[in-house]
Amino acid sequence: MTENNLFTPITIGELSLSHRVVMAPLTRMRATVPGNVPNEMMAQYYGQRASAGGLIIAEASQVSEDGRGAPCTPGSHSPEQIAGWKLITNAVHAKDGKIFLQLWHMGRLSHQSHQPDGKLPIAPSPIAANTEVMTTEFERVPCPTPRALETEEIPDLIERYVHAARSAMEAGFDGVEIHAANGYLLEQFLQTRTNQRTDAYGGSIDNRCRLVLEITEAITAALGSERVGIRLTPYGIANDSGEENPMPLYSHLIKELDKLNLAYLHLIEPRASGAGQREVDHQNVPSAAELFRPMWRGVLIAAGNFKGDSANAMLAAGNADAIAFGRFFISNPDLPERLRQGSELNPYDRSTFYGGREVGYLDYPSLDEAVS
Repeated sequence: MTENNLFTPITIGELSLSHRVVMAPLTRMRATVPGNVPNEMMAQYYGQRASAGGLIIAEASQVSEDGRGAPCTPGSHSPEQIAGWKLITNAVHAKDGKIFLQLWHMGRLSHQSHQPDGKLPIAPSPIAANTEVMTTEFERVPCPTPRALETEEIPDLIERYVHAARSAMEAGFDGVEIHAANGYLLEQFLQTRTNQRTDAYGGSIDNRCRLVLEITEAITAALGSERVGIRLTPYGIANDSGEENPMPLYSHLIKELDKLNLAYLHLIEPRASGAGQREVDHQNVPSAAELFRPMWRGVLIAAGNFKGDSANAMLAAGNADAIAFGRFFISNPDLPERLRQGSELNPYDRSTFYGGREVGYLDYPSLDEAVS
């Protein structure tokens, strides 16, 4: 049997891809406000990073107004946002690329300045995150204590996810990724440190997984399972998250998700947890992909501090089927070609990751531009 590498073709859902270099969802805070609307600058950015037969997972986008918790992040729920996203999907499809949208609700990792009428953010339980959040003015402040979501409010939350997914398809996306990772709302429901509910959505592992599974089932019913992926961080510690013993919880969840025939499961390797905020490379930690591969029959995408050689080793071992790259996709718009050629990679500038304009966003050179 031939070993897979980054440039072995693959089918993900209904998408026939020519390589396995996936662009990971990356928050960049460049949407137009008010309205949190995707714009022409973002279309240029994604167009630069599109490649024939390649998959981009677009940045996390809030499913509703109360899902927002960071400034200038796009949404997927208003007509203006749908129109803005069409600029991006058209730019990617013009280069024969494919693109999914990541659906996001920040839950307790928000601030009243982002919330409708200045209300408290929602969460499974009224437990404040031991971290900071950005206000609408990019000021870092302690997270407030959130309001616990009432049981009777949950059907409406599920419907907001479905509406956001339908909106993404109207905008021309090829599918959606459910963000159930990195300490945001859906992971808050999963983990004991953030979920102390006593209703059907708290307590046992079955109950804590209930919301994620209900949302996933509702979106697959609306879009088709081949257009839906999900992202998890079983060993993650970002944003004051983390389960003391992750294996029982995530083994149950992944086995249940496996029954839904999703397009893919996207796992962040624990060595990269917190990488969005700082340089990390946690040592002596388990591989999420290796641990959970036996429980997942479909396509598995692994992410987290990969380089070309480590990515190919993961694929050759069969522990993942595709590899998502984040920070190096920021600084290398033609990353798949650079990896194919073994070319040197542009270094990234962390100070330009969040907010701003073209600098650190549109001005990283491709190989052709570097030569000319």
